[in-house]
Amino acid sequence: MTSALNKYSNLKQRVIAALIGAPLMLLGIWYSPWTYFAVFFLICLLSIWEFYQLLGLDGNAPLRMWGTFSGMFIFTLTFLVESAIIPHNTYFWIFPLLSCIFFIKLYKKADLKPFTNIAFTFLGIIYVAVPFSLLHISSFVNGEYSYQIILGSLLLLWASDTGAYFAGTKFGKRKLFERISPKKSWEGFVGGAATSLLMSVALGYFYQDLAAWEWVCISAIIVVAGTYGDLVESLFKRSISIKDSGTIIPGHGGLLDRFDGLLLSSPFIATFLYLF
Repeated sequence: MTSALNKYSNLKQRVIAALIGAPLMLLGIWYSPWTYFAVFFLICLLSIWEFYQLLGLDGNAPLRMWGTFSGMFIFTLTFLVESAIIPHNTYFWIFPLLSCIFFIKLYKKADLKPFTNIAFTFLGIIYVAVPFSLLHISSFVNGEYSYQIILGSLLLLWASDTGAYFAGTKFGKRKLFERISPKKSWEGFVGGAATSLLMSVALGYFYQDLAAWEWVCISAIIVVAGTYGDLVESLFKRSISIKDSGTIIPGHGGLLDRFDGLLLSSPFIATFLYLF
């Protein structure tokens, strides 16, 4: 599919990929908690694997298999706990699981920088798996699964990205963070904020699981934290001298390119919903 789309411009590739992938993703989130779980299980699995692969390009040697297994264990455990299938004290299994990372590295004789790679293993879990796991806390914050919260958050993220892309392309002059991402502009940021705000107003009207003011707050979180998420991922890519994190999504790059805004937004959204 990727090779077949290479003949199109980047914008056309983005649109085609969105028209194919977005409906399937949204359908899975809407249909049931288990299809939602399956959709994000696949996304989380491929994202954390992609992250460890990129670290390998720079000569690092994280525990790719154990880090991926640990991340997916946390992701699955969080879903089962938040959906009340297993008790909350099951979370304690996470601590011995992560401690095994140190034990395993003791037997890696060829590793010249074991603690550096231990740190990178933990980074993959914290940066990728934990934010995706926190989506479960958001989706079950009212005591039962709410597809509206996850679906709405994604629509806000996509509205912000789309508005920023077109406003930045058309009007972008003032650089937002030139050292990290030369193409990002303040005009794009304002455009993304405006489209996300409009989307939050629509969500407040059609989706009743959250109050209108809560949708506006989530919109603000996504615009700010999502922008920083994009910048953080750009910083990561610049540190290993690559343009895209992958090629799995035509026109968008890798999964980290597509969900970087969600990775930094998710912890703030979960905290906001749980505390307020």
